[in-house]
Formats: sequence, structure tokens, C-alpha cells
Amino acid sequence: MIIMSQNKSFLLELWDFLKTRKKYWLAPIIIMLILTGIMIIIGQSTAASSFIYALF
Repeated sequence: MIIMSQNKSFLLELWDFLKTRKKYWLAPIIIMLILTGIMIIIGQSTAASSFIYALF
């Protein structure tokens, strides 16, 4: 069992999980989910939404 310190951030714990268990193939999936979430949040409320909708 891996004991992680209390003060590590979520991203560092996630990276340790991927590195320890050799799950590097999950990294691109997680990155794309994060980017998609950011685009959805930005697209809902800013003037940039018209440019984001043009991408799709």
C-alpha cells in the first residue's frame, strides 16, 4: 500500500498513481477531459463562446 502525505495536491497524487501503476495511457484521456471541461466552462459565459462553437 502506498502512503501519501496529507499535503500533496490532487494532481501530484494522480501522477503518482499513474507512475506507480504504469498507467501512462490514462494521461491523454485525463488531459482531454480537463481541456473539454475548461472549454465548456469558458463557452458558457464569455464572449469567446462564439469562437469556441466555431471549432466544433
